[in-house]
Amino acid sequence: MEFYIQLVVSGLVLGSIYALVALGFAIIYKSTGVVNFAQGEFLMIGAYFCFGMVVQFRVPWFWAFVLTLIFSIVLGLLVERLILRPMIGEPIISIIMVTIGLSSVLRSIVQAIWGTQIQVYNPPLFPDAPIQIAGMPVSQVYLWSFGLSLVLLVLFGLFFKYSKAGVAMRATAFSNQVALSMGISVKQIFALAWCIASVVSAIGGILIGNINGINSQLAHFGLKVFPAVILGGLDSILGAALGGIIIGVLENLSDGILKTLFGLQGIKEVAPFVILVVILMIKPYGLFGTEEIERV
Repeated sequence: MEFYIQLVVSGLVLGSIYALVALGFAIIYKSTGVVNFAQGEFLMIGAYFCFGMVVQFRVPWFWAFVLTLIFSIVLGLLVERLILRPMIGEPIISIIMVTIGLSSVLRSIVQAIWGTQIQVYNPPLFPDAPIQIAGMPVSQVYLWSFGLSLVLLVLFGLFFKYSKAGVAMRATAFSNQVALSMGISVKQIFALAWCIASVVSAIGGILIGNINGINSQLAHFGLKVFPAVILGGLDSILGAALGGIIIGVLENLSDGILKTLFGLQGIKEVAPFVILVVILMIKPYGLFGTEEIERV
């Protein structure tokens, strides 16, 4: 039983980070209609930038974290202003190909600077000593990562519901024309969406990097977030958060159970996509996605 509890706990931690990154994915799609295939690279480059500050330049963790957030904001602004804004009005497939090209460029930059070997944060962000909960040892990095992810999800939820910028983003997501008629700068909302997506991805990269270390394969984390977004609904921010947690738990349980009972390896890499196929067969618009009905 303890084995399965550990699977659920680690799945919740992984799922909470999925939820954080999926939040950025959903924000971009809901605000701009763009499916960002470079989301995983945002996570990777944020994790590596923080690694460079902490390990290579010996910047204290607090200031390294602040500098990483500033870097992520600047990166989001540059991507939106220089790459995506000129593509407004172009066919959606062209924009998707641009984000795929952007992902390749960012991955190449990281590999050129830091290489492809696994790197470890030293010193780590959280203490190594585990904490006993109900007689079971739980790593502090798991507890802190889960707690921070939930706090950030709640804060962003309050931001979207009550802040002026959050309400403007919701109005823009509903209709660009309506937002413009209300005096909202749609271009500024687009830039804000990319900044938030870049920031939450960087934070997710730092958290997952403290758990597993970092290398260029960290970019694949973005693709594994995609099933979480589909499960919750591609245009639902709440759904993205819940979908991330559900996918994280199911991924860990399926991997642990099938590996233990049948000796199957590598299930963890494909489980999210198997779940994705099943979801699309049952609920094509996800748990909270908006169903589109076309009359002919």
